Amino acid sequence: MADDRGVSNGTGTPDLTAVADHQAAVAALLQPTPVLVEPLAECLGRALAEDLVAPISLPPFDNSAMDGYAVRSVDLVDAGPDQPVKLPVLEDVPAGRVDVPPLQPGTAHRIMTGAQMPPGADAVIPVERTDRGTDHVQAFSSVQPGQHVRRAGEDVAAGATVLTAGTTLAPSQLGVAAAVGAAQLPVHRPVRVLVLSTGSELIEPGTPLQPGQIYESNGLMLSAAVREAGGEATLLRFVPDDVDAFHRALAPHLESTDLLITSGGVSAGAYEVVKDALTGNGVEFTKVAMQPGMPQGCGRYRGGPAVVTLPGNPVSSMVSFEVFVRPALRAAAGHRTTQRPVRRAALAEPLTAPAGKRQYRRGRFDPATGTVSLQGAPGSHLLAGLAKANCLLEIPEDVTELAAGSTVDVMLLD
Repeated sequence: MADDRGVSNGTGTPDLTAVADHQAAVAALLQPTPVLVEPLAECLGRALAEDLVAPISLPPFDNSAMDGYAVRSVDLVDAGPDQPVKLPVLEDVPAGRVDVPPLQPGTAHRIMTGAQMPPGADAVIPVERTDRGTDHVQAFSSVQPGQHVRRAGEDVAAGATVLTAGTTLAPSQLGVAAAVGAAQLPVHRPVRVLVLSTGSELIEPGTPLQPGQIYESNGLMLSAAVREAGGEATLLRFVPDDVDAFHRALAPHLESTDLLITSGGVSAGAYEVVKDALTGNGVEFTKVAMQPGMPQGCGRYRGGPAVVTLPGNPVSSMVSFEVFVRPALRAAAGHRTTQRPVRRAALAEPLTAPAGKRQYRRGRFDPATGTVSLQGAPGSHLLAGLAKANCLLEIPEDVTELAAGSTVDVMLLD
């Protein structure tokens, strides 16, 4: 929250829904998704549904950390640059050899990085400290017991929990799962989201604009946001401003959709097709005490899939997704981390905010200086500023002014 340098107006807004209340309403619509057992290659970005317990140690055996020679350290006690110790080389031990013979006193095995240590050897002398011999080797330094040896279980002990339920599976988590022998994992199915873009004025980017037309961007932006949040997005664009056409467009997708997101058509004017189509069909509309993004709606379409209706202005739509939809999507898909990281930052410039509404301003956070600068004016149609932003400033409802240097919360977007 902003610090006490902000100016409070003290005015309540009883006719508006609190941000937290609408967040709770949206979150309550989405139930946890089913758990599926999937091959590792299909698990990137998914949430682990159960703890992964290592069936083996990692490494599973003592192995060499260097290319060199496996030796008994006692045999090289007297070795030095001016008096090398010469040992016969009896075996080659490449990585992957399974029949590694024991090392006899007074001998060496040439060994490669990752290869199993021979029984009887307690150290590896790196090849750079030898004459690289194949039949005999001269060692020019001593080694300590255990030197350049990776011990079995020093990374993971058999029976240890290596990943906990709720972990978002990134490349490193998939790597450790494979390393302990897991070929597949139980993960939550992504939330299946249908993004519906309405508006007779919308056309495909790349085609010539006619007077009164604009390029459709919200659908693409929201679909990308769904996928970035770990959901599965289907984009249904160019639905005309017609209630019957709206219902017809939805019908083929209802059984395969967990969540319907719409953009636009929810304000108080004429031709608000989303509001007209969904009123009386399980969706309630409200005004939330925030800027941008005041007109909102949520519910269940005819008792079926969850519905979240977002405003049509692009910044309002994207901010609303971040505040209401993204956390609910991630929670339903089993992710432990559902919220964006939040940092405290010093304002690089003064700002004003509307009384009684939580304001979200686009900003650029500089972690080196701990400061945040505004990106663009607060208008909900100004998309370029959002494209330049890496955070959203969150200004509380009771603050109307902040001076430069004031401390604010910033939600990091990347």
